[in-house]
Amino acid sequence: MNLNAAELIAFETEIAHEFTAGKIRYPVHLSDGNEDALIDIFKDIQSDDWVLGSWRMHSQCLLKGVPPDELRSAIMAGRSMTLCFPEHRILSSAIVGGVLPIAVGIALGIKRAGGHERVYCFLGDMTAETGMFHECAKYARNYDLPIRWIVEDNGISVCSDTRAVWGGVTEHGCIIRYRYKSRYPHAGAGQRVQF
Repeated sequence: MNLNAAELIAFETEIAHEFTAGKIRYPVHLSDGNEDALIDIFKDIQSDDWVLGSWRMHSQCLLKGVPPDELRSAIMAGRSMTLCFPEHRILSSAIVGGVLPIAVGIALGIKRAGGHERVYCFLGDMTAETGMFHECAKYARNYDLPIRWIVEDNGISVCSDTRAVWGGVTEHGCIIRYRYKSRYPHAGAGQRVQF
């Protein structure tokens, strides 16, 4: 879907407003400041490619072709953190690193079947420091799997500074890393909401 940064920002702003107004009675994870990076990455993603990620996938879903009304309905129904649209080849999980081995499995299946599809797996900068990611990235590299890891580096994990916790960040040759700063906190829209 050909969306521009303003359209992605408008969607997140609408979801933030709905959350703050108490109309979304479930956790949401919003982002902004990364629209241009995502749009650039999605220039290479084809309709038959897989996109996997964690709890911050609104823009990725829109860019992959999920209709805004369908995405909005899923968010309103409490699935913001676990957006799965198999018909659009999108899977996400609220479990830190939960989709990493699934992404490897899909990529392995594509390779074994002789397919041409690719897997694009989005993860946060703190997840990129976990053992699970290092094992998955190493396996994918060693078996030349059709997968790209995209580290969305906002510098924080919940409320901890990634670089302070780890003393820097690990770089891998098989990943794309982009840095951004969101106006939204780790979860929610920036003000306390009582349900």
